[in-house]
Amino acid sequence: MRIAIGSDHAGFALKGLLTDHLREAGHDVIDHGATNQDPVDYPDYAARVARAVAEARAEFGVLICGTGVGMSIAANKVRGIRAAAVSEPTSARLAREHNDANVLCLGERIVGTEQARACVDAFLRFSFQGERHGPRVAKIRALEEAAGR
Repeated sequence: MRIAIGSDHAGFALKGLLTDHLREAGHDVIDHGATNQDPVDYPDYAARVARAVAEARAEFGVLICGTGVGMSIAANKVRGIRAAAVSEPTSARLAREHNDANVLCLGERIVGTEQARACVDAFLRFSFQGERHGPRVAKIRALEEAAGR
């Protein structure tokens, strides 16, 4: 699977650990930065990863900042992106199964390394269930259309 990953300075260390974890699991990982812990603006990196997913250059995205919240807000501004900020594996699984999330957002200040790995693994292991959830995701797409995105 091809995964786009990115972080700001607050998520840089966890991004490196998750990149290694994903590659060890056999995934093709595209690193969109940041390249060090110097302060940067998270929306820039959220946009890079979100666009890679929206343009089908990656199947899924992983974004890391201090809390995961800023990245999710920014990524969700890109048409076709359903980014979910999670802090435990059950929410990661349900984001995929119920919301067809395509970008996982994590907070390095919130989740530990093992919990972050478990979230990524759950997110990638499960898929959208459709059925009763399909019309709800269609309503999300309709909101995007109405907003002109």
